Amino acid sequence: MVSDDDIRKAMEKSVKTIVDSIRVTMEETPPELLADIMERGIIVAGGGALLRGLDKLIAEETHTIVHIADDPLTCVVRGTGVVLEDIDSLKEVLLPTTR
Repeated sequence: MVSDDDIRKAMEKSVKTIVDSIRVTMEETPPELLADIMERGIIVAGGGALLRGLDKLIAEETHTIVHIADDPLTCVVRGTGVVLEDIDSLKEVLLPTTR
């Protein structure tokens, strides 16, 4: 039998890594972009968005509004589909592959 506390303890290091990565990224973000993030907030997507309290923890640690994406489990895939449908006009903003 595995309890909630067992799962929380097992995930604690990974959650801390996520929050620290967000904080470091924000510290390295240009001021004009950071101002937009602070005004509009952060949107959390993917399976991690379903972790209870993750949004509140990120908000506390970054002093920023945090929203959970609508349908966080599929929004990443749907967004990728949007990019692939218009990849030619988005090439300027996409990161190069390492291949």
